[in-house]
Amino acid sequence: MSLADSNNTLLREQLGKGSVDVINASSGGLTGKDYYAVYFPKATTVSAISIDGSAESKLIDTFPAGTTFFCRVTAITITSGIAMCYTEHDFDTAE
Repeated sequence: MSLADSNNTLLREQLGKGSVDVINASSGGLTGKDYYAVYFPKATTVSAISIDGSAESKLIDTFPAGTTFFCRVTAITITSGIAMCYTEHDFDTAE
């Protein structure tokens, strides 16, 4: 995830104009990702998640519809529901 995005890049990302992965329970665990936001349009159970490369057990739970994570999600597995995962897409991976 870049250190500083231009206003245009941020607006494009907020509007979902970059890559969006829509996953469900049959998608399996997604790893090696760089999502800046994950949105759950319906109640969703998260069984594994990594934030900025580290497993985060505190977020293993069932979340109601409308929940959004705004953080660097690098891996996620869900056992029910749907997750819309918004990809950082400006190709600037500076830490």
